[in-house]
Amino acid sequence: MKKLTKLEKDWILYDVGNSAFVMLLSTIIPIYFKNIARAAGLADSDSTAYFGYAASAATLIVAILGPTLGTLSDRKGWKKPMFITFMAIGALSCAGLALAGNWLGFLGIIVLARVGLNTSIVFYDSMLVDVTENERMDRVSAHGYAWGYIGSCIPFVASLLLVLQGENLFGLPMGTAIQISFFLNAAWWVLVTIPLIKNYRQHYTVAPEGGESQGIALKELFRDLFQNKKVMWYLVAFFFYIDGVYTIIEMATTYGKDVGIDDTSMLLALLLTQVVAFPFAILFGKLAGKHSPGKLIGICVMAYFGIAVFALFLVSAWQFWFLATCVGVFQGAIQALSRSYFAKIIPKEKSSEYFGIFDVFGKGASFMGTLIMGISTQLFDTSRAGVVVIAVMFLVGLAIFFKQDRMAVKQ
Repeated sequence: MKKLTKLEKDWILYDVGNSAFVMLLSTIIPIYFKNIARAAGLADSDSTAYFGYAASAATLIVAILGPTLGTLSDRKGWKKPMFITFMAIGALSCAGLALAGNWLGFLGIIVLARVGLNTSIVFYDSMLVDVTENERMDRVSAHGYAWGYIGSCIPFVASLLLVLQGENLFGLPMGTAIQISFFLNAAWWVLVTIPLIKNYRQHYTVAPEGGESQGIALKELFRDLFQNKKVMWYLVAFFFYIDGVYTIIEMATTYGKDVGIDDTSMLLALLLTQVVAFPFAILFGKLAGKHSPGKLIGICVMAYFGIAVFALFLVSAWQFWFLATCVGVFQGAIQALSRSYFAKIIPKEKSSEYFGIFDVFGKGASFMGTLIMGISTQLFDTSRAGVVVIAVMFLVGLAIFFKQDRMAVKQ
């Protein structure tokens, strides 16, 4: 198979850029927020809950914007400007985190940054049909995930050095070093996106029919979903298990801090997660050619259930490192396999519309998990109660997925 084209590489680079901010969201940002909230007198259980509520609010906004704007972006000349707009919102908000005056303002900017990130990904995913050919989509898409994990490590390592050694090397207090890291990651995000902005051209467009409104187009999409039972049940299952996956990613450092794991151990362990995820994402992609993708997804979900159960007994740094390694093994696999599985069961002529819905449940889909984890943490005054809820979500998602997978096989 021939090498990746320049345009395919440009497309992959956006995953490298935005993944740097995703890495911040699961590492430095929660720790920094916990520190400024604690300094303001906020209880740990409350700050954990509020951080979860912010993630849930952002996901709800994207769930409303995503399908509508995704349908609009299929029209000629719309996709690229909309992508640039929301990428800019995300990157500028990332930089703006350094300027937040208090914990509440910090949370507000996080919501804005998440909306920019996850809405831009709706357009980014749909660009795949324009940047490559059908027979190369699986490979190009997999490279996006894989290189996103590795590429995000570059600005993260630089940020980590600033945070951990900034005072010794440059006389920078930790708070100032973290604020500089926000600017650094925002700049990385923008710079690696420039090649895609420069070279992307929208080839596939939809001409709106006379009198057709966005409301009518969305009604037809949801009607199709309800008529296609395989797709509908898969999305329900996907909602539960991927919600659990992303809740673990987003709340890992917040939970680790609650149970007493030091900041340095958590940051280094989560860096390990990114490194481990790269080869295992590629490995599971190869295994899918020899084994049923449905069974492999089931294995990944069961592994995540085990991770959630183990997290209930988390008390030391080595246990956090072990969990970080396990997450790395299955994180890329479950994302890549879920996307390819979905692509096989949807009508190909409506793939852009369907993936607009899929993206809502995908990278932005942590609404229910983070919301319930926040509520459970406040009700029982411990983060462990929220982890129990996450474990249950995996079981529910697994049960529905196996039901759907059997339905797909029979048909």
